[in-house]
Amino acid sequence: MSLCFLTACDLMNQGILALVSSIGCTSAGSLQSLADAMHIPHLFIQRSTAGTPRSGCGLTRSNRNDDYTLSVRPPVYLNDVILRVVTEYAWQKFIIFYDNDYDIRGIQEFLDKVSQQGMDVALQKVENNINKMITGLFATMRIEELNRYRDTLRRAILIMNPSTAKSFLTEVVETNLVAFDCHWIIINEEISDVDVQELVRRSIGRLTIIRQTFPVPQNISQRCFRGNHRISSSLCDPKDPFSQSMEISNLYIYDTVLLLANAFHKKLEDRKWHSMASLTCIRKNSKPWQGGRSMLETIKKGGVNGLTGELEFAENGGNPNVHFEILGTNYGEDLGRGIRKLGCWNPVTGLNGSLTDRKLENNMRGVVLRVVTVLEEPFVMVSENVLGKPKKYQGFSIDVLEALATYLGFKYEIYVAPDHKYGSPQDDGSWNGLIGELVFKRADIGISALTITPERENVVDFTTRYMDYSVGVLLRKAEKTVDMFACLAPFDLSLWACIAGTVLLVGLLVYLLNWLNPPRLQMGSMTSTTLYNSMWFVYGSFVQQGGEVPYTTLATRLMMGAWWLFALIVISSYTANLAAFLTITRIENSIQSLQDLSRQTDIPYGTVLDSAVYEHVRVKGMNPFEKDSMYSQMWRMINRSNGSENNVLESTAGIQKVKYGNYAFVWDAAVLEYVAINDAECSFYTVGNTVADRGYGIALQHGSPYRDVFSQRILELQQNGDMDVLKHKWWPKNSQCDLYSSVDTKQKGGALDIKSFAGVFCILAAGIVLSCFIAMLETWWNKRKGSRVPSKEDDKEIDLEHLHRRVNSLCTDDDSPHKQFSTSSIDLTPLDIDTLPTRQALEQISDFRNTHITTTTFIPEQIQTLSRTLSAKAASGFSFGSVPEHRTGPFRHRAPNGGFFRSPIKTMSSIPYQPTPTLGLNIGSDPDRGTSI
Repeated sequence: MSLCFLTACDLMNQGILALVSSIGCTSAGSLQSLADAMHIPHLFIQRSTAGTPRSGCGLTRSNRNDDYTLSVRPPVYLNDVILRVVTEYAWQKFIIFYDNDYDIRGIQEFLDKVSQQGMDVALQKVENNINKMITGLFATMRIEELNRYRDTLRRAILIMNPSTAKSFLTEVVETNLVAFDCHWIIINEEISDVDVQELVRRSIGRLTIIRQTFPVPQNISQRCFRGNHRISSSLCDPKDPFSQSMEISNLYIYDTVLLLANAFHKKLEDRKWHSMASLTCIRKNSKPWQGGRSMLETIKKGGVNGLTGELEFAENGGNPNVHFEILGTNYGEDLGRGIRKLGCWNPVTGLNGSLTDRKLENNMRGVVLRVVTVLEEPFVMVSENVLGKPKKYQGFSIDVLEALATYLGFKYEIYVAPDHKYGSPQDDGSWNGLIGELVFKRADIGISALTITPERENVVDFTTRYMDYSVGVLLRKAEKTVDMFACLAPFDLSLWACIAGTVLLVGLLVYLLNWLNPPRLQMGSMTSTTLYNSMWFVYGSFVQQGGEVPYTTLATRLMMGAWWLFALIVISSYTANLAAFLTITRIENSIQSLQDLSRQTDIPYGTVLDSAVYEHVRVKGMNPFEKDSMYSQMWRMINRSNGSENNVLESTAGIQKVKYGNYAFVWDAAVLEYVAINDAECSFYTVGNTVADRGYGIALQHGSPYRDVFSQRILELQQNGDMDVLKHKWWPKNSQCDLYSSVDTKQKGGALDIKSFAGVFCILAAGIVLSCFIAMLETWWNKRKGSRVPSKEDDKEIDLEHLHRRVNSLCTDDDSPHKQFSTSSIDLTPLDIDTLPTRQALEQISDFRNTHITTTTFIPEQIQTLSRTLSAKAASGFSFGSVPEHRTGPFRHRAPNGGFFRSPIKTMSSIPYQPTPTLGLNIGSDPDRGTSI
């Protein structure tokens, strides 16, 4: 037998009217059996151990007439209250902590219901030595397991006494197991106002406290009056320290005694008083108290308004009057935050009030977020860095964050990740960089050019994407070299060689055709069909400058017709192609996609070591099931020397490497486009994928309460067009630089510069220099020839007197038709006569039929020419017309080999011209034979 049972038996022997017990569930069963057997009214007040929440005792109720036990304290409604609160918060995963003194079977009903709803619930018992327990967690868990445990602690329910709850909160906060984004629920009927303030002071994040409360009269003067009696002010005043320290079970004991006093008074008034029962419970044949049923009915029908409110009993013998108060704080990291009443709960009306954090959904005024970032143009850049003042930042991501802060009302503090990295998993399972700051709860959110990847989502949460992401390549545009002979660019060197050979070949063919079939020369013609003239004529017709050699034969004309058609096509093609070359520069770089980049090895390429792009290429490149071989080729280049050869530590280093070296940088396309747009020299161009497979997002701690509200606001910014406005601010559509051209090209047509025609001027200058050199060489050669005695072969002095007599003799002697001149010819060009009058045109002085003897005189200063043709049939000489009889002047004669030389006779030569009778000769030409002088 227990001590409580023996004590109750001793009291019955002395005589009692009712039994009041405030014990635990273990002894309550034996007292219930004793009271039912002795018919003694039993008022049971369940007491928990050291303030631990109660568990249902599970007292068996037999026949209503044989049940003499009344439960003064209401049933344990923790299961119902917790289920309602968790459902209101929409939790799907949480952990329940309970202390040693709590009977976990008390929430078995709750566990069954949440399991049916698909919630993931874990249970953990809190040892008495909390510090040892936390230290053991760090010692036994790996980094990955510890991170998962931290994620579990974000949502937790504490079922323990206030003292243990305070110690537990202090340990988990100091060991950085929880952060401000956690949300914990502490439920206990025995939590005083002092305990509430202390729990709030020691916690971070959001805290919800559920405790039993008792209604207090609104009229202060009536708080201590209960019916016809007055209660001590130390008990009824809620601000009194003594009342604050009282346990709820003691309050129920006070009200129970008050209830019994009213019942006894009622019995006396009704004159139905029964003598006290003096019973012996040890004897087997002991009879129960006869007045027990009457006394029990009087107690049940009675009621009292005490310290715990209305104390009355239902038909089942339980007290139905219970109220729970739900208190809560907002999210934040400030200790000692204020707490407010969120709602209340009772078994009749259920939850009264809303548990939604209005500050979180409508605005976050008063919340200060710690933001970690990585500098990356144009997402995050330092706009102002004044010594002694916080740095100011700007960029596309900062604009998005500012839009969220303006709408939600929160404030933020930005700092750069210590290692200036986005973050990657380490060998021990931890993370570095920006992601590591979030994992270790040192930052609330992370924002930059941060892409959403599956690996990162395992350790942090992301908002919805606020910008699409794709991989791009930054390359340097091909430098526009100064090509002095750009005019030759329309044709290939081999084509130019063919054209030059064709000119020589056609010139040679024309000469041969004329040599085989000499053409008929027009009277007074100054040209001859030499090889030199043929070449010159073919070249002149090719460059559309005409020629001077007459071609009268059919074969030659067919040849020249084909040549002119060939020249027309070549010159037209050259002109059209030259215009294209001078206005639009040909694309010299063949890299126009990631596939082109992966196929070539001349330009090395890489990315930021251990970045998301690096991991993306590595995973796809090492995947044997990847269909596209592009990634495997890229991975071989990027992973040279274990990644140290072609990769960089920061994106800025990669951009500088592209600008000043032979290198291609693989990185975020948005970042590269911004760099190419804002380059002062427009020396970059970008290529990449057009399909966005990922996006940029805002990273938050795992399970952060801000994820949903941030995502909702981002969707609103995208829907109303504000996000596009922010994008155009940093990526304008109209830019002075062409992002996709691999060479420097002008956006608008402009004047051609001197560089485009430098080759033409060089060719002209070379021709001038060459002509001057040849002129000097000819002058030297002529002087050298004139300084020595002429030989018979290379220099012949023409005696014009002898020539005159010879011509006269030919004309006056035998005029037989069988006598004719030799077909050999002597050209006298030029013949300078300084005494001739000035004339501007070629003058024909006299013609001599059939002889084809032509005398041509040139006056270089006046460009004057005299032509005379002597006829072989003239009987009495030839007439000079109106020319004076004697002309003297210096002569310059042509040698038989075609060269010019000055006559060695230094004196003036006089040529007497004797007029001859006119013989009525027919001025004409005989193409059959003749000698030209």
